[in-house]
Amino acid sequence: MAKTILITGGAGFIGSNFIRYVLQHSDDIVVNLDALTYAGNLENLNDVENNPRYKFVHGKIENKELVRHVCKQFRVNGIINFAAESHVDRSIMDAQPFVDTNISGTLSLMNVARELSMEKFVQVSTDEVYGSLGEQGEFTEDSPLAPNSPYSAAKSAADGFVRSFVHTYDFPAIITRCSNNYGGYQFPEKLIPLMILNALESKNLPVYGDGKNVRDWIEVSDHSAAVWLAYNHGKTGEIYNIGADSERQNIDVVRAILKLTGQNEDLITFVKDRPGHDRRYAINSAKIRNELGWKPLINFENGLEQTVRWYKDNADWCSRVRSGEYLKYYHNQYDFR
Repeated sequence: MAKTILITGGAGFIGSNFIRYVLQHSDDIVVNLDALTYAGNLENLNDVENNPRYKFVHGKIENKELVRHVCKQFRVNGIINFAAESHVDRSIMDAQPFVDTNISGTLSLMNVARELSMEKFVQVSTDEVYGSLGEQGEFTEDSPLAPNSPYSAAKSAADGFVRSFVHTYDFPAIITRCSNNYGGYQFPEKLIPLMILNALESKNLPVYGDGKNVRDWIEVSDHSAAVWLAYNHGKTGEIYNIGADSERQNIDVVRAILKLTGQNEDLITFVKDRPGHDRRYAINSAKIRNELGWKPLINFENGLEQTVRWYKDNADWCSRVRSGEYLKYYHNQYDFR
């Protein structure tokens, strides 16, 4: 029997890809609650907006009354929380929005889910809560939390609230922590889309520091599959790391993009490193692979080639996002006061 799931932050990059995945791989009904901040874009979901199993509601997750109303109206069975302020550079400039959405918003969602006795709550978190690794080793679910940016500190705090609800109230929650995502519909302030779009326009590609910071990359559809498995089959109170064993130095990712776009490396410009820039992340995802049978299906080389092609083929979307034109549509329809 089909159930109804509330997906928060579903107009963002990962959330929109996840909604598309759920509609394709289940008969469930999806309610998308999104505040439509700068990174929320309903154009990401143009292909599903008329699907009878998809509903959109504009609003903030920290608005507990709204969340309760939506959950009662649509008879929501469970929540998957993708909603988050997620850009590290923005958190360095102003941490308050990260506290409001990532901490207060998560608490609001859980209070409603608990009040309405929902079946499952999944907190979509990040490997950044673990801090930075040296040249060796990987993050496991038992690694201590050591956040190094206001963004990761807010996500760590939210994870702590989730854990406390599980242990205090027997709350049916699961936490997933994923490595860096890439793919279509990603807002172009992030590394891969920024570098692709700059390369396609023959602009300089700004690389922080020496470019040797290491990230573990996963294509967004592989992440979607893992979260969907965790929602349906994960055990209450468990944490599941999600990674694709695709560690790359940032500079190597940039060079690969230049090769795929037919550009020369003289477009690379090294810029001053950002404060507190973590050196290396690496995820050990053995737990979700062994317990839930998940594995990534897209290797980095193929995934990056597909992603470059997506940005080439969706020039109108890119232009509207980079110019801010997409925001005008929302402000004509929704109350942003």
